[in-house]
Amino acid sequence: QLGRAPRHLLVCERGHARHPRSRHAAHVRDHAYSCRVSFLIPECGMLPEVLKSTIADIGEYYLVRNLPVHELVAHEFIDAFVKKGSCYALTYKTKIDQDNTAALLPNGKLILSVDKDTYEELGLQGRPSRYSGKKVMRYIITIDLTDAGFHPESKKHNRVLWALKEKKPLEFDFLLAWYNTGADGSTLMSYFSKNQIQALKPKITFSTLRDLQCPVLQSNDLQGKPEESCSTEELFEWLGAVLNQVSLDNKSSSFLSTYCCPEPNTVVEKAFLCTITGFIIPEKIIQLLEQLCCYFGEPKLAYWLTLTVHGFADSPVSWRESEHGFHKGGENLYNFVIFRNLDYWLHMAVGAHDDCPP
Repeated sequence: QLGRAPRHLLVCERGHARHPRSRHAAHVRDHAYSCRVSFLIPECGMLPEVLKSTIADIGEYYLVRNLPVHELVAHEFIDAFVKKGSCYALTYKTKIDQDNTAALLPNGKLILSVDKDTYEELGLQGRPSRYSGKKVMRYIITIDLTDAGFHPESKKHNRVLWALKEKKPLEFDFLLAWYNTGADGSTLMSYFSKNQIQALKPKITFSTLRDLQCPVLQSNDLQGKPEESCSTEELFEWLGAVLNQVSLDNKSSSFLSTYCCPEPNTVVEKAFLCTITGFIIPEKIIQLLEQLCCYFGEPKLAYWLTLTVHGFADSPVSWRESEHGFHKGGENLYNFVIFRNLDYWLHMAVGAHDDCPP
């Protein structure tokens, strides 16, 4: 017998990219850890040069092997990176529902998601995980590296350092990135030169989709109207099929999918799809989003385009400091539909072990 499908949350909102109180950039900034970014432009066969250079400028990130967590709470590291710009760190190839994991947010908060034994051995203050069930088997520890009371001579700092260095040393492979306007991100490379560190470039793929059925959308109507336009939920489902290269024609011979494009729809001769995978920081996604808005600065055949961002399934947080769990799939993603008039729709989606997105 099949169990009930796990709960999923999809939040939709509408705005205008040039409105002074638009929150589109804030929503991107609040989602720290992204592993895949895709944009789809209907009626586009070739990418403008400015978009090509924005993609090329997404830049490197770093993989540091066997990095002790206490090195992230060292004041040399805090002064060089945490207090200067935005520093991102996330444990690599750890499973959030099985392993100890760690993440450093750009606001200077170090989050440790640890099992019960590790929590008791560390002796640091934390709270039970929201998703560990009646018998608590996982705890969340948050350490604010920028707190005024966390200076080198403080009891707080010495206790954390002792716990992570002497009492229960933790080490992981970490993905690292640092953003500081005018500074070179490769400074991380030299700082961790004594560790096993390698610079990695995001993987970028381009493809042209031919004769693609696209939903008809009206920017001012999230709900859609029969025979006039599709709803925001229908668009989100359609986009999932397109990005996963699922056939949209509902042929009786298909054993994989009976999905078909929602109606009304129109067939576009070609659509441009770009996918970037890696450790992609919000500052670079905001730059890409801005250039996608500028795409409509000159007349275009397309009425809308999309930007879809997937978070890491095993990240300890989704938006801001909201605890994230894996459950069935670890989904945490968002999607922008940007219209020709610079109205936008924003979808934010999470799985069962997450708070409602902001």
